[in-house]
Amino acid sequence: MRKILQCFFVFSFFVNLDLYGFQQNVVAAKTTSLPPPGMKVDQKNTALVITDPQNDFLSPKGVAWKLVKDSVTENHTIENIELLLKTAKENKFNVFVSPHYYYPYDRKWMFGGAMEHSMHDLKMYQRKGPLSLEGFKGSGADFLDKYKPYIEDGQTVITSPHKIYGPEANDLVLQLRKQGITRVILAGMSGNLCVESHMRELIEQGFEVAVVHDATASAKMKELDGDKAAKINFRMIASASWSTKETIDKMKSIHR
Repeated sequence: MRKILQCFFVFSFFVNLDLYGFQQNVVAAKTTSLPPPGMKVDQKNTALVITDPQNDFLSPKGVAWKLVKDSVTENHTIENIELLLKTAKENKFNVFVSPHYYYPYDRKWMFGGAMEHSMHDLKMYQRKGPLSLEGFKGSGADFLDKYKPYIEDGQTVITSPHKIYGPEANDLVLQLRKQGITRVILAGMSGNLCVESHMRELIEQGFEVAVVHDATASAKMKELDGDKAAKINFRMIASASWSTKETIDKMKSIHR
């Protein structure tokens, strides 16, 4: 009986020890905060990259407007993207635009994900062809009018189009490297799709990336909140997740 009792007490001790350790791990997990690595801003090696600043997402006449309008309004996305473009130009930061275009042969794709199908069904970003601008002006694929003075100034690099979400299929990385860019301030549409995919790929390619979390927006539908999902991942993955105001202050601070 004594041996049985001794074994029971030893077993209980280790069980309680394990439970205590588990509880400590739970508490630690709840109280641990992610370190903000941050990112230095220097016009010599830092560029502003905007994805999809186009009518189909950002104009009330755009085919995807109903999906993103709540998020765009809450974040003041349209105004914030313009502020970033204006600040970048005034402070001589290089600006790159990674647009989204679909040509007639892209509609013949035989498979794709949920949002790919939705974009094709909505006829987003449609162009007649890569060598044609017929019907482009004012279309859903065109840039928002208020952004055109910044984008069409002859200085902004407009890359070849990305086709799904990320820049793997276009020349953004090449263009950035050719101009000595190692750090990217990232904004545009849409948050949990193209912006997040650009963020992930640029980081994998060795760039430092800061995302401007209120200069983007995402679709909200039923139980799916793309804006919330995007902001969580910006914070967890990027070197920094800044507001537009914080970003502008950092871009202007190079002159102080």
